[in-house]
Amino acid sequence: MSKLLNHINSPKELRQLKQGDLPQLAKELRDFIINIVATKEGHLGASLGVVELTIALHYVFNTPEDLLIWDVGHQAYGHKILTGRKDIFNTNRQFKGISGFPKRDESVYDNFGVGHSSTSISAALGMAIASKLKGENKQHIAVIGDASIASGMAFEGLNHAGVTDANLLVILNDNAIGIDPSVGALKQYLTNVKKGTQKQDNIFEALNFDYSGPIDGHDIDKLVVELERLKTVKGPKLLHIITKKGKGLKQAEENQVTYHAPGKFNASTGDLILKEPSKFTKFQDVFGLTIVELAEKNKNIIGITPAMPTGSSLKYMMDIYPERAFDVGIAEQHAVTLAAGMATQGLVSFCNIYSTFLQRAYDQVIHDVALQKLPVIFCLDRAGLVGEDGATHHGVFDLAYLRCIPNLIVFAPRNEVELRNIMYTSQLGLKLPIAIRYPRGNGHIEDWKQPFVKIDIGIGELLKKGKDIAVLSLGTIAKNVSEAIESLDVSHYDMRFLKPIDENLLHQIFKSYRAIITIEDGTIKGGLGSEILEFASKNCYTNTVKIIGIPDEFIEHGKIQELQKDISLDAEGIRNAIVNTL
Repeated sequence: MSKLLNHINSPKELRQLKQGDLPQLAKELRDFIINIVATKEGHLGASLGVVELTIALHYVFNTPEDLLIWDVGHQAYGHKILTGRKDIFNTNRQFKGISGFPKRDESVYDNFGVGHSSTSISAALGMAIASKLKGENKQHIAVIGDASIASGMAFEGLNHAGVTDANLLVILNDNAIGIDPSVGALKQYLTNVKKGTQKQDNIFEALNFDYSGPIDGHDIDKLVVELERLKTVKGPKLLHIITKKGKGLKQAEENQVTYHAPGKFNASTGDLILKEPSKFTKFQDVFGLTIVELAEKNKNIIGITPAMPTGSSLKYMMDIYPERAFDVGIAEQHAVTLAAGMATQGLVSFCNIYSTFLQRAYDQVIHDVALQKLPVIFCLDRAGLVGEDGATHHGVFDLAYLRCIPNLIVFAPRNEVELRNIMYTSQLGLKLPIAIRYPRGNGHIEDWKQPFVKIDIGIGELLKKGKDIAVLSLGTIAKNVSEAIESLDVSHYDMRFLKPIDENLLHQIFKSYRAIITIEDGTIKGGLGSEILEFASKNCYTNTVKIIGIPDEFIEHGKIQELQKDISLDAEGIRNAIVNTL
């Protein structure tokens, strides 16, 4: 039998298959995903779990005229392969290759760009209302997981959709896990629905949705029949399907957290290909191990994360002090205000949120924390460029969007020891909130677990003395700077605090050097460079100031080193900029 997948370059060919051929296509599509991700890496479990659903959707609906939106997009690999990107799928998440997430400028089948959770229902509802106003007869489908539908924005979309007659189909892909296992009362409700033990009214019917299910999301015939029926049902509808994340690969089914994005593995056996263990520690683990150490002595310390216990390494504290560490689900706004509420009662709240996801809770940082001077400790993991996840996930805006908030301390450790010491300092009792931002990946100090040292707030540090030019860096980009200036006679200062900036040190610098170069792994609009220029203007200094950082554009995906090189933020690019200034 010739491979079915070989002949499918778009849903047009898919729809020419007999329905009886679809299970065979599902097997081939699963194998194709496994074989590529095994060598090229990426998100595995989510896409394996929706193979049958993906085929059924493109088989039943007239995509791209009918509009299909995948929430988050981790699960959209099958969608990409069936919609004209099969032959270039081996470039997925690679530098200059296709994105790991649906992206509007990549394909007409990617109707809405995604990456962050819980946006699909609102976007699909907007499209459905637009179709109605334009007199178009289209279908609008949002595929959302049980972890994402528990988020506030998803509920806002459901709440609005329920009072419209919009032609909207929400497919709830219920597999009881996001990246980590789902949490919360809605998860318990969905579990009861699956078991048939739910006593209360159906929550979706109460919101005026025509509810059907739960049905087996791996039974392609059932899916096709039900989707065909739902095409004829008017108004907002919700189909509840049950799937298994990692379906079709034994290890991915059994170890769903690890196989969410497993790295390289053996496609035949499913076994992970273990990398040579690094002698250096990940910054997330420095956070995770340090908070446990601090919590042992300070009983008021609380840990909070919105759905990232593994990624943030708060899991260490959750294992040892489960009553003092909280995974609140995909709920960044709630996480921040929960931390604020705890701070009013004298608790020391460490709120660990990826830099890119704190964008979702900006008002809470201002209104609930900073305005009230509540000493919440924000630990912003994945700051700076994060690599293959690309534009939706780079943590490059935090310095700019936090610097303008009154009452907020902003600190970027240049290494693991500094991260450890600022965490120690913060829990001693600050009068203001603090944001501590640090990158994805490993540090570069083996012996980072040193005795705690209190850090003086707002004090920078001279790392290397030279002449003519002063290079001012913030955070871990200091390593690239140190490499860049190894043979250059220039000074290097680690500013450490973006806010409050060390003004005494800046006066010394502006009086001692003819040129100042600022270097940061955040956007050049509004970050360290802007702070230095504002200081110079306020104090009438006329020294040359050159700003190096993330340019004013969205940076796409690739390895961090590739991206840094591309924008001249690697050691070589920094060295060239300094030499040109010299």
